[in-house]
Amino acid sequence: MKDISKHPCFDAEAKHTYARVHLPVAPKCNIQCNYCNRKYDCCNESRPGVTSTVLFPMQAVHYLKALSDKIPNISVIGIAGPGDPFANPEETLLTMKMVKQEFPDKIFCLSTNGLDLAPYIDEIAEIGVSHVTITINSLRAETLAKIYRWVRYNRRVYRGEDAGKILLEQQLNNIPKLKEKGITVKINTVICPGINDGEVAEIAQKVAELGADTMNCIPMYPTENTEFALLPEPSKEQMKTIKKTISRYILPMAHCARCRADAAGLLGHDNIEAMNMIGQFSTMVVNKGEGRTRVAVASHEGLLVNMHLGEAAKVYVFEQSKNGYHFVEIRNAPEEGHGMERWKELADKTLVDCQAILVAGIGESPMQVMQQNGIRVIQMSGLIDAGLDAVYLNLPLKTLRRSEYTKCGEVCRGAGNGCG
Repeated sequence: MKDISKHPCFDAEAKHTYARVHLPVAPKCNIQCNYCNRKYDCCNESRPGVTSTVLFPMQAVHYLKALSDKIPNISVIGIAGPGDPFANPEETLLTMKMVKQEFPDKIFCLSTNGLDLAPYIDEIAEIGVSHVTITINSLRAETLAKIYRWVRYNRRVYRGEDAGKILLEQQLNNIPKLKEKGITVKINTVICPGINDGEVAEIAQKVAELGADTMNCIPMYPTENTEFALLPEPSKEQMKTIKKTISRYILPMAHCARCRADAAGLLGHDNIEAMNMIGQFSTMVVNKGEGRTRVAVASHEGLLVNMHLGEAAKVYVFEQSKNGYHFVEIRNAPEEGHGMERWKELADKTLVDCQAILVAGIGESPMQVMQQNGIRVIQMSGLIDAGLDAVYLNLPLKTLRRSEYTKCGEVCRGAGNGCG
């Protein structure tokens, strides 16, 4: 196992001195656990799958820079959702690469269900990921069928024991592959009373044989609106017995806390200031290059911000002048139905001189493209001048009324493929 003296999740003494931060850049998941409800915006819950916001990679880097000034003892940077890192591989890998450039001396770790991990093991090792956690809840397909509602693998959805077999095969195969790259492997097992609590010893024995370094048994938290909502939470005595049992096979972890996907601070003592500041970065980007002086607007009539970007066949372009704001021209947006190419053309050509765009709503894919091209996205509804004040006069975004929707109508999937 690598040196863990500065890793609070692996070293019980380090948790009193060194802080960790989770970057919530992976919203999508490839499995559905019967104990998991990935509810956002609940600051009173501390459990995996919960975050107050989701960040794009560029936003995560700027958040981390600001957070490092507030919490100088951060030693570990991780990605643990709120979905699964490898159900969001582009966002995960881009975040890690940018963060490693800015913070090369930090420890980087990932927490995953392991289903889609294998194709990326070489790459994460090259980037410098040193610790990976895989959640393995049973070695029996019939038990896994009770724990998971479905598993999506290679674009196909599996249920029941078939889902369990596919998930388990990938999880177990990944352990020796990670060890070959010198990566420390931790196994998480969520203890669900009456479901898998009698199988933990066999999990410990198997993962130890495959080379896993340590195992963390987590008591299931009964979560509202899940299949296991009425399942009792394991007692402290039961958890103590389980950890003693697995110690015959593998080093148990005894000091874990249920961490949110946006956790920041000392283990078990999340920093309240960090939770308050992360939302500020979900709408912030730094523009690439100079010369971007104009602002585009998705609008029906050129007076109000009142169109979703996917609906907009044209954009209104404004710039700041000595006498206020000056309307420049109307520009045609790229034609619908060309997927990601539509958004790349919009960013690279239509908005080439624009530092920001005001929209009433925007999908995940165009948002990512805009930000990767240094174009600030402001979601709002109301007078265009109010949005221009936010851009040019740096008024706080909280003074604007945010749009509530991110898709065009009931049938839109918001996948960035353009309107039909």
